[in-house]
Amino acid sequence: MDKLFLARLQFGSTTVFHFLFVPLSIGLVFMVALMETLYVVKKKEIYKKMSKFWGHLFLINFAVGVVTGIIQEFQFGMNWSDYSRFVGDVFGAPLAIEALLAFFMESTFIGLWIFGWDRLNKKLHLMCIWLVAIGTVFSSFWILAANSFMQHPVGFQEINGRAEMNDFWALITNGQLLVEFPHVIFGAFATGAFFVAGVSAYKLLKKQDVDFFRKSFQIALVLVIIGGFGTAFSGHQQAQYLVKTQPMKMAATEGIWDDTADPAPWTMIAGIDVANQKNTWEVNIPYALSFLSYSTFSGSVQGMKSLQAEYQEKYKDRFGEDMNYIPPVKTSFWSFRIMVLSGMLMILFGLWGAFLAWRKKLTTSKWYLRLMIPMIGFPFLANSMGWIMTEVGRQPWVVFGYMSTADGVSPNVSAGSILFSLIAFSTIYLALAIVLVWLFVREIKKGPNGHDHDDKKGKKEVVSVDPFDLKGAQ
Repeated sequence: MDKLFLARLQFGSTTVFHFLFVPLSIGLVFMVALMETLYVVKKKEIYKKMSKFWGHLFLINFAVGVVTGIIQEFQFGMNWSDYSRFVGDVFGAPLAIEALLAFFMESTFIGLWIFGWDRLNKKLHLMCIWLVAIGTVFSSFWILAANSFMQHPVGFQEINGRAEMNDFWALITNGQLLVEFPHVIFGAFATGAFFVAGVSAYKLLKKQDVDFFRKSFQIALVLVIIGGFGTAFSGHQQAQYLVKTQPMKMAATEGIWDDTADPAPWTMIAGIDVANQKNTWEVNIPYALSFLSYSTFSGSVQGMKSLQAEYQEKYKDRFGEDMNYIPPVKTSFWSFRIMVLSGMLMILFGLWGAFLAWRKKLTTSKWYLRLMIPMIGFPFLANSMGWIMTEVGRQPWVVFGYMSTADGVSPNVSAGSILFSLIAFSTIYLALAIVLVWLFVREIKKGPNGHDHDDKKGKKEVVSVDPFDLKGAQ
């Protein structure tokens, strides 16, 4: 019943749940925009059906994502009031811009896109969905600008115990943001693409609307490969930035207790003994960590023990001499490896699919199609593990170097209150997840022609009614 633990558990659980929807929305809307672009350029009805079918799934996901995001932001005032008081002048600006500019932009043009079919000019209607796609990217940028400040605070001055922004440009050109933003966006592309590919694979196995889902699969494969490789290369840049700005997170992620040799080996797997601060066994790849850290096969990496001593000396006036600066090592270590393994599998399946498409065997390779269905979940797993590594690896900081997580929790909120809200939110989220899955399954079962049938049926019913037939009207 420790309120710090409960507050962290609540924020962590709601963040991971919310982040299941964000990358899918970003990736799906780009897929829909690409499909409608093909419709406008090639003038083939199949691409219009594709943008409508996948657009319905995007709208369902977007709606649930909005609800979960609102609850997440409420927690800053509920459970983290001291944090909000300290960082509000800085943190509030990008969140306000995200809500007032990017989110309103998304919402406005989503409405025009939904109700503008056959009412707006085709090119104008296409512009609406592209503006929605751009809006989702803008939203991500401003949210990540706020998060990047927590990881690497810049553009502010501390006055009377509060952080006050004095350089907005520094905030939005934060080096952490410049490496984190492309990593998240490429991951989102991969998430949306694998979702389209996995659903298409299921339909192809069922031999339903084969031409429709074959074309959807082929478009998705392009974004699978772009997203997979883009995520890998941007992740490499992010790791190199961590070595400079958050070396403790890097050391925990790699399970490095003592300073490494030069060149440094990369530990694939290890038995981590936190109590004795050592690894009982390791499987290493020589030179690899030096390359990951510096893009050369030389260079050592600082370990957690020496960093702990360094931080104790550096921050003793602010946090005392006994503070533990080593994050949860096992969580950081294994979440990173699960993320990397998931990303490697995503690239492998993307290349395998491209090879089958080149050989014109994409729709006939049943093993590949079967495996692509569970592959829908791997981008979600990679995204979640990446966020866990990012946030857990930053501990014990809520704002690196300036505020500990323990100092940010609300002083007047009881553990019982947090526990109650945690149970309530978890129940609501479970209900939302059930509704989301049910709606997804219903839409997928309907297929691309389901809504056309509903529209035709509705039109027939309207035409069959004679407004002057009073007896029939009664």
